[in-house]
Amino acid sequence: MGSHPINLLIRFLLEIAALFSIGMWGWEQSEGWIRYVLALGIPAIFAVVWGIFAVPGDPSRSDKAPIVTAGPVRLAIELGFFGLATWSLHDLGLTEASLAFGIIVVLHYAVSYDRIKWLVSR
Repeated sequence: MGSHPINLLIRFLLEIAALFSIGMWGWEQSEGWIRYVLALGIPAIFAVVWGIFAVPGDPSRSDKAPIVTAGPVRLAIELGFFGLATWSLHDLGLTEASLAFGIIVVLHYAVSYDRIKWLVSR
């Protein structure tokens, strides 16, 4: 179910890139000390949400669910997270990077169609 090692590596790299993109966006939103808060705080909040809201039995998530979440809710969290990262790159003026990132996310989810079906049915 979407847990081929290469697909899991791509997913992990997408997660890291998304956190970095959101952090870059936060950095550009202010000056002074607040930019550090935004650049580190916004990605930290997303990392916590990403890590604790899970569907029990999801093999792409180490099979642990600190806060048990319905599959469609988890899918919405993931799509919102990657969507925000794509938008943040676009908002930073990195249109080509935004497009490339969005395409890779869509391809990743297309390859993970079995996981998507599984999440929707949970």
